Amino acid sequence: MKNVDTILIVDFGSQYTQLIARRVRESKVYCEIHPFHKVDPEFIKEIAPKGIILSGSPKSVKDADYPRLPRAVFESGLPILGICYGLQLMAKELGGKVEKSDQQEFGKAFLGVVEGCDLFKGIQLFVDNNSQIWMSHGDRVTELPEGFRIVGKSNGIIAVIADNRRQLYGLQFHPEVAHTVSGRTMLENFIHFVCHCSNSWTMGNFCEQAIKDIHEQVGEEQVISALSGGVDSSVTAKLLYRAIGEQLTCVFVDNGLLRAGEREQVEKTFRKNFGSKLIVIDAAELFLERLKGVADPEKKRKIIGATFIDLFDGEAKKIGGVKFLGQGTLYPDVIESVSVFGGPSSTIKSHHNVGGLPERLPLKLIEPLRFLFKDEVRALGKELGIPDEILNRWPFPGPGLAIRVFDQAVTPELVSLCRQADAIFTDEVKKAGLYNDIWQGLAGIPPGRTVGVMGDERTYQRLCVLRAVTSVDGMTADYFEFPPGFLGRVTNRIINEVRGINRVFYDTSSKPPGTIEWE
Repeated sequence: MKNVDTILIVDFGSQYTQLIARRVRESKVYCEIHPFHKVDPEFIKEIAPKGIILSGSPKSVKDADYPRLPRAVFESGLPILGICYGLQLMAKELGGKVEKSDQQEFGKAFLGVVEGCDLFKGIQLFVDNNSQIWMSHGDRVTELPEGFRIVGKSNGIIAVIADNRRQLYGLQFHPEVAHTVSGRTMLENFIHFVCHCSNSWTMGNFCEQAIKDIHEQVGEEQVISALSGGVDSSVTAKLLYRAIGEQLTCVFVDNGLLRAGEREQVEKTFRKNFGSKLIVIDAAELFLERLKGVADPEKKRKIIGATFIDLFDGEAKKIGGVKFLGQGTLYPDVIESVSVFGGPSSTIKSHHNVGGLPERLPLKLIEPLRFLFKDEVRALGKELGIPDEILNRWPFPGPGLAIRVFDQAVTPELVSLCRQADAIFTDEVKKAGLYNDIWQGLAGIPPGRTVGVMGDERTYQRLCVLRAVTSVDGMTADYFEFPPGFLGRVTNRIINEVRGINRVFYDTSSKPPGTIEWE
């Protein structure tokens, strides 16, 4: 983003890093997350942040190969806030001492204030020395670097340190989680009072800047945009059309992995609400053929992504003169596809729409939503005048039902079972008036079969799992608690109406440790 105050969040692999970003954005300040190994003085100069936040980490500064930053980062003159591992790293790199704790400290704790601090502005609760905080650490700072002072303790452990002159601060606990009372205010104090960031991050400002950027990037060239009918691709299409008008052609691909009635709904809604041209491609047989025998979820994503690219390439050649491909890639897709520690084991999952285009495809990518979270995309959609019937739709993954047939090869039979169960689940949710209370819902088909009795006969059929979550942006989520009787009704309908399923489960895991999708 140009001409907006920015906070740089340095990611050391914490499960809470995305929460830090959410809290910053909620303060109407733009931020970006970048892995620690990319961050050096030159990179900081390129990003031009007004402050830096260092995340927590599963690593320890006592490890031989602990993740670190060049000392010049700490001497850049920028305000820095270290959280958990970020505090320990700052202390160690600047000459302090960090030791292993006698026991790990996870969960609820209480903060006692030793001195006043800029981070505590307006937080009356800290006067009582009993404000709840949330800990998650196994190391602790035992000696401060020169220039720092202790401003807070918890259980005798150093919990808050500050060097006002250099504007360096550290918190042993996690202010970004809801369990830390006034944690959000502490972050806002750092962002606004210490870093002097203005409230410049609004969807109105973003929309205006994005339209200018798109027009500047595209010029007079032709653009095709991948349309799925979901929120992300719809907002992308509307934004592109606002910027370049008739230079845009939207392409909808029916890959045979869609929800019930999806193709018809997309065509109807698009033609009613969008002004750009629309091309519909029926490629169900092609996708199912290429996915035959493939069970690994990462291979599924790559095959589906490559097939989409082949189809877009073919359509671009038919249109002629197309130089760009628009995609509705979001920030969570980017974050989850990047390895913090530089190895594949650290990547949560790849996304079929992340990672650029193959060299053989002579198109350049336009991803105007690449640094937005889902709730911000919906806010942008409202700014663009997109109706709620599109903006409030449950998210649907690009690979579709292929990744809701879990840990097994995709077949027409399994896709059909998944589609039917999903349609019944969604229908019952809408009948109960719960659709807008749920951030995302889905039905999936796990591997294996179970024994049942139906009509006095033994059955050996598929099982179905249902999942519904509440969330703000998809980075964290909790399961939705349905009212009594609801799941029984859904289960009864699925077993009676979907031939081939004899057992239904409901997934009550949160994210983390799980993810919203199963693959």
